[in-house]
Amino acid sequence: MSKNLKQWKNTLNVSEIADGMNFAQQNANRLLSDAEKLFELESYPTAYSIAVLAIEEAGKISILRELAVARNGNDVKDAWKAYRTHTKKNVMYVFPHLVASGCAKLRDFGGIYSDKNDFPALLDDLKQVGFYTDCLGQKHWSVPSQVINEEAADDILRVARILCKHRTYTQKEIELWVKHIKPVWKSSMPEMQVALKVWFNDMLNEGLVKESDISFEEFVG
Repeated sequence: MSKNLKQWKNTLNVSEIADGMNFAQQNANRLLSDAEKLFELESYPTAYSIAVLAIEEAGKISILRELAVARNGNDVKDAWKAYRTHTKKNVMYVFPHLVASGCAKLRDFGGIYSDKNDFPALLDDLKQVGFYTDCLGQKHWSVPSQVINEEAADDILRVARILCKHRTYTQKEIELWVKHIKPVWKSSMPEMQVALKVWFNDMLNEGLVKESDISFEEFVG
């Protein structure tokens, strides 16, 4: 990256965090809209790859939450590294599949962030396959139109629609997040569960969220 576009690598205040989350969400939805248009034009490989980019943009939102509760320089560094790493931004790709398979509690989704989760790397590879020709394996030519078909593009678009939400993140929400989560960040699961429940209750009281069919307290456990 050129000197004129030097990346910021330090802390952000809660207002800047909220702005970043909203911009990421808006851009994720823009990319998703572009991917859907390409799908309608039967440009399935490019639609697939753009949908993955939408998932990555949406993935920045949770990483900015991590930055908001960073306790030291190492936490800040790790958050920005994740923010700019494709396989850290697309980890939630598998979330809808886990829900469909019966996962219903927070503890059921712990494997998403495990180093043993191969899906982020696979998805990043497929994103590249959708864009470029390459010579792979034993002198095998990879051609986007021969690898990514309508079914594959339709599947990834369904996932992207779930992950690319339509909502506004506010400074107040991030203030509450920092208030309740930062003191227990990277501590034991029971401590995190308690903090998450208190945070969500404050969000309800402020009118910033609504309870879903499955209560947040039940989901957190």
